[in-house]
Amino acid sequence: MELQEIVREALAEDVGGGDATTLATVDAGARARATITQKAPGVLFGLDAAELTFAELDAGVAFERLAPEGVWQEAGTEVLRVEGSARALLTGERVALNLLQRLSGVATLTARYVKAVDGTGVQILDTRKTTPGLRMLEKAAVRAGGGTNHRVGLFDAILIKENHIAAAGGVQAAVERARSAYPGLPLEVECRNPDEIAQALDAGAPRLLLDNMDPARLRAAVDQVAGRAELEASGRITLETVRDHAVEGLNFISVGALTHSAPALDLSLILEPLP
Repeated sequence: MELQEIVREALAEDVGGGDATTLATVDAGARARATITQKAPGVLFGLDAAELTFAELDAGVAFERLAPEGVWQEAGTEVLRVEGSARALLTGERVALNLLQRLSGVATLTARYVKAVDGTGVQILDTRKTTPGLRMLEKAAVRAGGGTNHRVGLFDAILIKENHIAAAGGVQAAVERARSAYPGLPLEVECRNPDEIAQALDAGAPRLLLDNMDPARLRAAVDQVAGRAELEASGRITLETVRDHAVEGLNFISVGALTHSAPALDLSLILEPLP
């Protein structure tokens, strides 16, 4: 979904037939300046979405970016100044902040995970556990936080999980059928134990998803694979435990929480009437 479409749908949901409070209390010709401030430490992302929200309501609105995206900043940082129709600024305030806070929250949580594994050589990946309709924005926020995108959807990579294996009649059959049908797509097989790892390696899988393994089991898996496939760990890995899971020889850790559980970054908008 394009950003403009996302913003228009969000405005339609919030504004409906009109912003009754603003229409009743603010003169049509009134102008104002709004400043958005970051109230908690974190990584800012989503200024395009915030600006487009106000531009949809006032084509003549002017913007001044006061802080960069993708950089850790402390509380109290002013990030965006907007000048234009007072009605437009008030009507667009919540949608602009919702988008900016959500995306900045994803970028901030990602940055925390990336910092936690710094120096290990392990890359932090996102997953498909995204907000419906906001996947591409949230994946961009992951990148802004220093993370790496996993597959975008079901169409651009093959990830063979336990249910696919059961339906196909085994790991070997699933891998063979996947390679025959989509030879150009990256391929990965989910493994939960040493037997499944051995089956995936025998089938020639180039990448293994090690599911719900503690650090000791991950180290054993690294030894078993011995460099014959790339290795990704996933499942029940928190910010507090991710460093322990980033064992030597592991390539990736995928974290659904980056997008499904990221807390919004606190931001505020203060309006100043203009003469």
